[in-house]
Amino acid sequence: MSVNGQAAQQAIAGDGFKTADGTLYVSKPFKSRSSKKLRALITFAPRQSAFDINNENSVANEFRGFFSLFWISIFIFTVRTYVRSIETNGHALNLAFATMFSKHAITLALSDGVLVGSTSICVSFAKAISAGWIRYYWTGVIIQHVFQTTVLIIAIGWTFNRQWPWVQSGFFTLHTLVMIMKMHSYMSVNGYLQWASEQSQITLDRLREATESEGGWEHAMLVAKEHRAELDAATATDSSGSTPFRGASPAGTPAIPEGVRASYVDPDTAKALRKRLASMSDSNGVVNADTKNVVESLTDSGAHKKTDDPVPSSTSPHPLVDHTNENISNLARDYSELQGELLSTGPLYITWPNNITFKNFAVYMLIPTLVYELEYPRTNRIRPIYVFEKTVATFGTFVLLYTVTESFILPYTPTYDQSFFRSLLDLALPFMMAYLLLFYIIFECICNAFAELSCFADRQFYEDWWNSTSQAEFSRKWNKPVHSFLLRHVYASTMTSYKLSKRSAMFVTFLLSACVHELVMVIVTKKFRFYLFALQLIQIPLIALNSVPFIKQSKLLGNLIFWVGLYAGFPLLCVAYVAY
Repeated sequence: MSVNGQAAQQAIAGDGFKTADGTLYVSKPFKSRSSKKLRALITFAPRQSAFDINNENSVANEFRGFFSLFWISIFIFTVRTYVRSIETNGHALNLAFATMFSKHAITLALSDGVLVGSTSICVSFAKAISAGWIRYYWTGVIIQHVFQTTVLIIAIGWTFNRQWPWVQSGFFTLHTLVMIMKMHSYMSVNGYLQWASEQSQITLDRLREATESEGGWEHAMLVAKEHRAELDAATATDSSGSTPFRGASPAGTPAIPEGVRASYVDPDTAKALRKRLASMSDSNGVVNADTKNVVESLTDSGAHKKTDDPVPSSTSPHPLVDHTNENISNLARDYSELQGELLSTGPLYITWPNNITFKNFAVYMLIPTLVYELEYPRTNRIRPIYVFEKTVATFGTFVLLYTVTESFILPYTPTYDQSFFRSLLDLALPFMMAYLLLFYIIFECICNAFAELSCFADRQFYEDWWNSTSQAEFSRKWNKPVHSFLLRHVYASTMTSYKLSKRSAMFVTFLLSACVHELVMVIVTKKFRFYLFALQLIQIPLIALNSVPFIKQSKLLGNLIFWVGLYAGFPLLCVAYVAY
């Protein structure tokens, strides 16, 4: 293996630290052809979905054979179903379900197109915010929520007006909610950045006033520069006797795999970063924090100094953070933090409000995420074979889902005079199979396909929810896009904006989620029953129950309780809403 290859393996394939948004690797220092100085390579590999065959961790998993066994078993089960149907009825499927979701298909497509097109109003709203025509807090907030509520009311009214079957009404309602969440995040983030920009200017003005008592701006900058030089000299003296890192010393820059972000730092920064990651990680090397927060904490302290990287100067702390006057230093640090909010983390380093364009918004709408950012981790190109693979998997899995629904769910639709427990028994397994197939279609096939088309690198749309030991863990893992939205725009937002406690914010989050779930059921079934609403809120005491030491210490018991609850939940809701 070449020296460059060894460095790449060391920097990328070595033991990394798993953060909340990917895996971070810090190489040992080396010299390159372009520079005789020692430097280290920091690489960040975004997350991939667990069932993606391109995920090396999944391919190496000791349970990977069960994945193949599942699909072979489902295939045999489907063929057997077709054969028995042909023998009994003369056809594999009667396509009665197909006529249900193909009804008014053109009207549904046009309605959905109008819905998606209406979201472009967000760009005009953001431009008005950035130009100062509207103050986001609180005029913009009121306008935003009125617009979102109007979109939801119109969508619900249109759904009832068209009298669509439950498939169309359910799809249109869910897609409306997704669009509303996307719009909310886009407008909220840009509104917050307007506030951050204003606060940044106010802080800069206060900083200039503070330097007047220290001889003026230029003199203060000179004092800070001299103090920085003294600190650097002291640091160099302290580390002069330390032993340098030993490892590969490649003659050139290591090759960086596709989808992996990389930057170069000095050896001291690499050492500090490794030490910080080690202190924050658990026994499995998992760091419960975002990569951005871990790295920027070193930047704010002055330890993180990138080298040979075309990074804008605005990403570095303001020089006056090194001033000997504590007030000036604190104001400069506050100003640096606010400026950091207005700039993405790279590699494009997009600055607000330059992000407010229709092109940027269109890309955001295509990316399978519900939380808006100035910049996302991106891949270098679109792989046509990958898109083809996910497209085929989508339609293939849909055929299986259709077969299960038409053959084992619709014929056993419960009635009022039917035994309640017999209905649960008949529907438990088919509903679980339908849930697993639908989950695979949405989060593994469709989300990954759109991620590939939009060059979105972070592919962790779910975690190992099947290992959940509580409902709280399941709600965090099975639908990462929605969980991220609720965490940022509901849970965290209510604590910062309305000063709620963590417990109160959690209750508000669950209450909102329960209301939205029940709204979908009302539109689909045309009934007000509040069964799902009650089941959603029951999760709160169940979460408290799972904290009981006897249950918490037994992961197997917790996982069994979780699966039994999930198995019973789907048919229970079906019987309740259909028969009662």
